[in-house]
Amino acid sequence: MKQIIHRIGLLWTMDDETRSNGPRCGADAMRAVGAMKDVAIAIDEEGVIVDVGAEKAICDLADAQTQFIDAEGGFVAPGLVDPHTHLVHGGSREKELPLRLAGASYLDILREGGGILNTIRETTAYSEDVLFAQAKTSLERMQRFGVTTVEAKTGYSSSLAVELKQLRVAKRLAESSGVNLVHTAMPAHAVPKELPAGREAYIEELVSMLPHLQAAGAEFADVFVEEGVFSVDEGRHILEAAKALGMKTKIHADEMVPIGGAQLAAELGATSADHLLASTDEGLLRMAEAGVMAVCLPGTSFYLQKPAARARFMLDEAKLGVAIASDYNPGSCPSENFGLTMSLALLTLKMRPEEVFMAATRNAACAIARGHVAGVIRPGRNADIVIYTAANPEYVLTHFGISHVREVFVKGRRIL
Repeated sequence: MKQIIHRIGLLWTMDDETRSNGPRCGADAMRAVGAMKDVAIAIDEEGVIVDVGAEKAICDLADAQTQFIDAEGGFVAPGLVDPHTHLVHGGSREKELPLRLAGASYLDILREGGGILNTIRETTAYSEDVLFAQAKTSLERMQRFGVTTVEAKTGYSSSLAVELKQLRVAKRLAESSGVNLVHTAMPAHAVPKELPAGREAYIEELVSMLPHLQAAGAEFADVFVEEGVFSVDEGRHILEAAKALGMKTKIHADEMVPIGGAQLAAELGATSADHLLASTDEGLLRMAEAGVMAVCLPGTSFYLQKPAARARFMLDEAKLGVAIASDYNPGSCPSENFGLTMSLALLTLKMRPEEVFMAATRNAACAIARGHVAGVIRPGRNADIVIYTAANPEYVLTHFGISHVREVFVKGRRIL
């Protein structure tokens, strides 16, 4: 054993005796957090968890080379997983604030050529090195809140060249940061105001990008299915093309208007449908039947001053597997504070502390097809672990807006 984490006040492993890798679905299952006390965690030289058990028994196995990591009575949990971010982008969008204060909606700003379209212009103009420096700063901020796995989308692009530029930046971040990154291609993020060759030709252009993005490392494909953006039929066409290539699929669904994004996710067997602020009962129930993960983004609804997603219906009635994500992006949720995301899940989604942490670890990992490697503390898994200064998760969530993280480990290596 290379390391032993000891003097843990409370450990939530997110595991159980079945040792399954799938999501926890419904309220009862999401509250089963694998709570343990008076335990220690043993980690080997490869950064893999060897054992989780009684503190004295684990510590008695140490030798002169074993490093002891003192949790000082703090709460310990798996590394957090952020399954929906727009990490790589150029610029910022605070100049839209006067429009928002004057009552302009997200879609109003987009229709006038602002919003995502403005970020596309800036991302296109920025060099790869400038994009890398900006995204590196954001990723370091995420780490300070205990995030050890991050999904990063493309989508602020005017061409395949810019899409590939975003992917290259995300891959450089994965190599340099120590954080686990998952790559999603999202060329279908916004529709330009001018389409010289027509809308159908534009959709086919997006489809033609997918093989190149997959070859460059994109595992998932995502589409913004929304009124004024991409229709259900257009989203289906793009994502069916992605599936034919062997890519996994995700959907920005029903964020503003319930046009059927949740139903499309169920039809396609998408890994997740995200946002879901306006989804109907039917759409959410069909997602549950199809085994699609629901990813709620409470920071976005808070920032846009929209009613939050109906997480209680998802958990209590639909029995969905629910995850939460930051949706970090420059326009509708410009914050890398995943701790705040979790507090907003408690306060606006009305989720219980156990549900919040399950949604931010195990279920979040399943929302990006990482349920087999992330989100759980278990022998044989990589030691992606957070030690909090607080003694319990309730304090972490209710004393909001700051980081309660003392130490963060990825594969047993301390990154904070």
